[in-house]
Amino acid sequence: MHETAYEITNLTPQQPTAHPAMLPHEIPPGVQMVTLPGGIRTLAYTPQQAPPAPQVPVAQPIPAWAKTTALLTPTIGGGVAAAGIGLSYAAPGLIAMSEALWAAVALIAAAAVGVPILLRLSRSAAGAGRGTTHITQNISATGMFGKANGSVNHH
Repeated sequence: MHETAYEITNLTPQQPTAHPAMLPHEIPPGVQMVTLPGGIRTLAYTPQQAPPAPQVPVAQPIPAWAKTTALLTPTIGGGVAAAGIGLSYAAPGLIAMSEALWAAVALIAAAAVGVPILLRLSRSAAGAGRGTTHITQNISATGMFGKANGSVNHH
């Protein structure tokens, strides 16, 4: 840096001068009040300071979770693709199994309705000639672990 032969001072209202030629707000940009070595104060153009150089961005390391995610993405995509291909090959068999399951459901529903009706019809046909049978059973035992005795009576 080079040395200047003058001292730069800012002119403010707190620093009155003997004979100000211009008011501080009238001074154009890039011009300042300077004091020369002889003590004379005058306006002068002052060298502009260069703006600071922009900071160079520093490369940040890639986080571990980002690396892991980047490595897993093709694997997951490949797994989804393989599952899609497998389902396309299995689709005819899955459709056939679906139809077989619906047939089984229909058979179970028909059995749930039909078997009680058949049992009721067979009982009414078999018991048309005779009356109902009553069975009475009497059981008795002595003590908590005593031997139980019983009798069955048909009426």
